[in-house]
Amino acid sequence: MKRIFRLVLLMAVTWFSANPLAANPIHDLLERIDPGASSKFKIQKVRSDSDFFELDQQGQRIVVRGNTWTNIGVGINWYLKYYAGIHLSWNQMHVRLPKVLPPVSQKERHETDLHLRYAFNYCTFSYSMAFWDWNRWQQEIDWLCLHGVNLPLAIVGEECVWRNMLIKLGYSEEEVGRFIAGPAFLAWWEMNNLEGWGGPLPHSWYDRQENLQRQILKRMKELDMHPVLPGYCGMVPHDAHERLGLNVSDAGLWNGFQRPANLLPTDERFDEIATLYYNELTRLFGRADYYSMDPFHESKDNASIDYGKDGQKLMAAMKQVNPKAVWVIQGWTENPRPEMLDALKADDLLVLDLFSECRPMFGAPSIWRRPDGYRQHQWLFCLLQNFGANVGLHGRMDQLLDNFRLARHAAKGLSGIGFTMEGSENNPIMFELMSELPWRSEQFTKEQWINGYVKARYGQISKMLLEAWQLLGSSIYNCPAGNNQQGPHESIFCGRPSLSNFQASSWSKMKNYYSPASTLKAAQLFLEGASQMPMSNNLEYDLVDITRQALADQARLQYHHTIADYKAFDIEAFKNDAERFLKMLLMQDQLLGTRSEFRLGHWTQAAIQCGITPEEQHFYEWNARVQITTWGNRYCADTGGLRDYAHKEWQGLLRDFYYPRWKTYFDALLAQMEAQQKPEPDLLGGGPNANKTSEELMTLARPQEVQIDWYAIEEPWTLSHNKYFATPEGNALEIAKNIIAFITDGRK
Repeated sequence: MKRIFRLVLLMAVTWFSANPLAANPIHDLLERIDPGASSKFKIQKVRSDSDFFELDQQGQRIVVRGNTWTNIGVGINWYLKYYAGIHLSWNQMHVRLPKVLPPVSQKERHETDLHLRYAFNYCTFSYSMAFWDWNRWQQEIDWLCLHGVNLPLAIVGEECVWRNMLIKLGYSEEEVGRFIAGPAFLAWWEMNNLEGWGGPLPHSWYDRQENLQRQILKRMKELDMHPVLPGYCGMVPHDAHERLGLNVSDAGLWNGFQRPANLLPTDERFDEIATLYYNELTRLFGRADYYSMDPFHESKDNASIDYGKDGQKLMAAMKQVNPKAVWVIQGWTENPRPEMLDALKADDLLVLDLFSECRPMFGAPSIWRRPDGYRQHQWLFCLLQNFGANVGLHGRMDQLLDNFRLARHAAKGLSGIGFTMEGSENNPIMFELMSELPWRSEQFTKEQWINGYVKARYGQISKMLLEAWQLLGSSIYNCPAGNNQQGPHESIFCGRPSLSNFQASSWSKMKNYYSPASTLKAAQLFLEGASQMPMSNNLEYDLVDITRQALADQARLQYHHTIADYKAFDIEAFKNDAERFLKMLLMQDQLLGTRSEFRLGHWTQAAIQCGITPEEQHFYEWNARVQITTWGNRYCADTGGLRDYAHKEWQGLLRDFYYPRWKTYFDALLAQMEAQQKPEPDLLGGGPNANKTSEELMTLARPQEVQIDWYAIEEPWTLSHNKYFATPEGNALEIAKNIIAFITDGRK
C-alpha cells in the first residue's frame, strides 16, 4: 500500500513539474488566448511588497514573474505587444502565437506604487454589458487582467438583492417590478436616477443574473482582483414614506423620470433596512473589501440633508459588514460633497476622479477644479473617454499625459488609476495608453508612444500606417484643454434632422477642434498602407473605424452643402446634394456591416438570447432598441433631453432608423420649396396670413424649419422585431476603397 502511495505521489510531482501552470489561472487565460500557449510561458508568482512584473527567458520559454496574477497578466500583455507584435484588445482577444516566441534577450522589470487599478462606470453595465453572457464576461475579465485591473466594479445581480429585500419589507412582486428598471436601464436605477423604466423584469432574469454574478466574482478573485460590490446608499422607493412610514427626502425627477427617495439617516429604521440590504447582498455574493455607493448622484443641494452625518451613517452600515472595507465613491459634479469628505476618516473612502483627462477635480486646472482636491482621502486618476457608448474616434492624449504627470508630482492622495468609461469596446489606443501609465517611470512623448503602439498593433512598422496614426494623434485624438465635450465627435447621421444640426445628443457639449481634412487624409494613408499588407484582425478593424470617421466627417460637410442649397432656393442642387448625403449614409451602413462590432445585430442578438419565451425575447429586444434611440418615452425623448444620447453608427441602425429620418426631412424640405413656387392664395384672398403684421410676414419669408413629429417616426422601430445579425458581410478593403474614391471624386 505504501509503495502505491509513493508511486502516486511521484507521478503527481512529476506531472506538476512538467505542468507548472496546472493550477494557476494565468494558464487558463493563455489557453483562451491560444490553445497550447501556456506551454510557451513559465509563470512565477513571487512575494513582494511592491507591485511588479518581470520578463525573462528560460530556454525557449518566456518567463513572466509578478507578485499577483493580475500583475503577471500585465507582463504577458507587455511581452505580447513589445516582443511578439501581438495586440490584444476588445476586437481581438484570440490569436495564433508563433511556434517559437521571440526571446527576451535581457531581463525587463517594471514596478508601480499605484497599487489600485479600477474599472467600470455604472453606465458601462447598461450601455455595453446589459446583455452579456458568461462567455463575454470571461473575455472581459481576461482583458481586465491583461491591462492590470485589480479593482473592478461588480454590480451584476444587484437587482436580485433589492428584490429579496423589498419583498421582506412587504412589497409585492408587482410593486418590485414597478421599482426596479429593465436590463438596459439598470445603471440609472442603481445610481438613484429613476424607477421602473424598461421593466418589469421577468423572474427568469433574476436567476440568470444571480448565477452570472457568482461566476464573475469567482473568476475575478481567482485572478487576485478585489471586486467592488454595490453598497447601500440610502435609496428607497419614492413611496417609502406612505408605504413604510419612513422619513425620506424627495429626490424629485430626473430628466422626466421619477427618482427614488433617500432614506434619511435620522430615521429610526435606517439601521434595520441597511442591515437587511447587506444581509441579502452577503448571502448571495459574499463580503467585499470595497463597496460602491453614490448617494445624491446628479442631484441639487438639499438644505434638509446633513451630508456629513449621512456619510457617517452609510459608512457605519458598511463597516458592520466588514470593518476593513473601503467606500468607493464617484467624483462627479457635486459629489462627494465637501461636508461628507470632512466627516469621514482617511483610508475609509476612495474617490474616483471620474473625468481626470478633461475635468479633473483633484486640483489640476479644470472647470471642476477643487483647490484642495479630496482633502485627506485617497483617490484614483480615471479615464472616462466615452459617453453613451457612442461610436467615434476620440481622445485627449496630451491632456491625459499632462494631467497624469501633474497628479503624480503635484497632488496628494493618488493611489492608482481607473477606467470609468460609460461605454467600452471603442478607441483601443486610448485604453492601451492609460493602462501603461502606472508602469512607465520614464518620460515619453505622445509621438514616441504611438510609434510603439503601431508596431504592437500590427506586428510591424508601416510608414503609411504610422503617418496615419501620427496625424490622428495630433488631431482627433488630441482634443485640447478647455474643450469639455463628452466623448466622440458625434456623427451627423445620428442626430434628429434640422436646419442647424450639430450635436446628435443634447448633452454632448460637442465643439469643433479638428479639421475633417485630417481624418480624410488619415483614412487615405491608412488605406494605402493596409493595401500593401496581409489583412489582419486589428488592421481590418482600424481600417473600418478610421474610414467610418472620415466618411462621417465628410458627410457633415455634405449636410451643410445641402442646407445651403435649401436656403439659396436651388432646388436642383438641393436634390443632388440630398441624394449624395443619403448615399453616404448607406455607404456607411455597408462599410460597418463588414465588422461584427459595428453591426446592430451583435447588440440585439445578445438581448434576444437572454429570453426564454418569445414574450421575454421581445421584452429584451425592446429594451435594446429603446436605449440606443429614444432612450425613454415621448416626454423623455422630446423634453427630457435623453433621446439619441446612446446613438450608434451601426450597420442596420443607419439603414433602418437614421436613413428614414433624414429621407423624411429632405422630402419635407423639398415639398416646402416646391410649394413656394406656387401662388399663395391666403395672401391674395384673405387666408390665415392675410392679417399678419409686416414683421411677421418678413419672418415667414425666411427659410422655415419644417415641423415633424419625430417620436411618431422613431417609436415604431423600437417596437419592431425585424431580424439583425452579427455575422459580418462584405469585403472591408474594397468597400473602403470605394468610399475614399467616392469622397475624393466629389471634392474635385
